[in-house]
Amino acid sequence: MVDIKDLGIVTLRIFSILPFMILVTLYMGKRSVGELPVFDFLVVLVFGSVVGADIADPDINHVHTIVAMLLIGILQKILTKMKISSRKIGKLLSFEPTVVIENGQILKDELKGTGYTIDNILMLLREKEVFQLQDVQIGIIEPNGNLSIHKLPSKQALTAEDTGVLKGTSLAFPLIVDGVMHESVLDTLNVEEKWVKDELSRAGFNSFEDVFYASINARKEIHIVKTSDTHTYPHFYN
Repeated sequence: MVDIKDLGIVTLRIFSILPFMILVTLYMGKRSVGELPVFDFLVVLVFGSVVGADIADPDINHVHTIVAMLLIGILQKILTKMKISSRKIGKLLSFEPTVVIENGQILKDELKGTGYTIDNILMLLREKEVFQLQDVQIGIIEPNGNLSIHKLPSKQALTAEDTGVLKGTSLAFPLIVDGVMHESVLDTLNVEEKWVKDELSRAGFNSFEDVFYASINARKEIHIVKTSDTHTYPHFYN
């Protein structure tokens, strides 16, 4: 027999817990809603389990659920700030982007580490309206599992800026992230570390630690973001 009292409790909990859930989710930040790397996925999974159990079982103490939701939101916020302040912690709590396609070739060793198959990659390419692997200059599996691609210049669409002439864009590589130099990028572009230091010095930066983010493309153009603030400092050198 249906217990009217229990139904009433469940109804009241739905109307009380969902607005509170929205508030906690907004507090946790836009990133938790917009994308789901591994850590955020686990947070959302636990968050949903706590709320679902509270709604479905009238015997669960409603106050305990609210406290659990608050603690989950606060923990997620703390760890997110730690990830932003320390790249090492960020690596521990989430996957790193992985290059799986380069100049039309699938990098088998890199692909194995992602858990994707060649069929998965081809499906993701088709979703981006790319039907030939050889059209892709570089393909990257992002931390949230999405595939980002950059087509070969000859396969890119014309724009108004091109004024009738096909101009290939130069792909930018992350050169410095949170003050740390990516030496593999130097090898890829055949650039010496001393040259990078000289260019940073010309732009007014004394060390790698002063640079929050810097990218470099094949034309050896460097784009720099300073550590101390959020202003962008573009510096282009040939």
